[in-house]
Amino acid sequence: MAAGMDFSPSYTILDGGGYGSKGDGSSMEDESAEAVDIMNQAKTGKPPRHLSVMRHCVSTARLVSSNEFGLEVDGISLNSPSDGRGWFLPVFRSGSCSEIGPKPSMEDKHTCIDDLLQHLGSAVNFPSPGAFYGVFDGHGGTDAASFVQKNILKYIIEDNHFPTSVDEALRSAFVKADHAFADTRSVDITSGTTALAALISGRTMYVANAGDCRAVLGKRGRAIELSRDHKPNCTSERIRIEKLGGRVHDGYLNEQLSVARALGDWHMKGSKGSSCPLIAEPELQETVLTEEDEFLIMGCDGLWDVMSSQCAVTIARKELMIHNDPERCSRELVRQALKCDPSDNLTVIVVCFSLDPPPRIEIPKLRVRRSISAEGLNFLKGLLDGNS
Repeated sequence: MAAGMDFSPSYTILDGGGYGSKGDGSSMEDESAEAVDIMNQAKTGKPPRHLSVMRHCVSTARLVSSNEFGLEVDGISLNSPSDGRGWFLPVFRSGSCSEIGPKPSMEDKHTCIDDLLQHLGSAVNFPSPGAFYGVFDGHGGTDAASFVQKNILKYIIEDNHFPTSVDEALRSAFVKADHAFADTRSVDITSGTTALAALISGRTMYVANAGDCRAVLGKRGRAIELSRDHKPNCTSERIRIEKLGGRVHDGYLNEQLSVARALGDWHMKGSKGSSCPLIAEPELQETVLTEEDEFLIMGCDGLWDVMSSQCAVTIARKELMIHNDPERCSRELVRQALKCDPSDNLTVIVVCFSLDPPPRIEIPKLRVRRSISAEGLNFLKGLLDGNS
């Protein structure tokens, strides 16, 4: 769409963040060279080089109604001062990419639905145009991740709280999916999965997370984390685990699992409804989208283990400014992560909230006025007089 965008020298593109401990420390010149390389390949219709065989998808949907902008619910909100611009309507465009990485098998699953009204049909009472996205990072096989991917949206919309209380519907759906998986005879109930879901209704986005996948909002170049990684050694998770009789050793829950929340893993849980250190209940975050909210990145821990949230937003924003394609953007994030020697599968979803690419961010050049004291002037005058 915008493959030939001009990068005028009068503008400075905000750059920030960096790779984690495994980063490659590449210079700004390397990044510029890569950007030019991508643009040249876009002109010739070629995909980015150095890519392994990947699964990816892209889709687009636009909101067609401004009658309803979202639902009023209790919970955490992330509102910007520009919320008063009531005519802003997000446009949902998404792309995704999955790569097996160094693992012997692919255990990640994901879902991208840009138009929920079309997907669900008229039989479902969904109050406004919306979208749904999910990343499910499986372990111990793919049974749990596949089951949750196929059924989580159904449990959300069939919940009694939906659509009047979306946050409660999401919380209930995670637990219901966990219990339903335990009752399914055709699966290995010892397999498990983390789950990250984003449901958008009008301008209101609900993010539910159980595990160590992460959702990051790109807000005019800044990274805003919308989820918290549920690691066993996280202080709040460790306190909860130990209160319920569990233990954390070397970053593992009961020396078996590297996450504190997951669906499945029923060999580590008691009977349904009993208190257990490993839980499926998600944490939720509610955000009202504004014009400053440009895109959302959802990824499994394979991405975040080697890349910081701010670095991912910086890369994604640069890519979108070049070609405005969320699919290619997700592929580039995976490509950059692969250069950092990841140890897990990689899955990335990029969701854009506008048809236009992110705008350039201009940093005004400040004119620095320098002054000199009267004492300094007399000193200089004396030097000049002495040289005359």
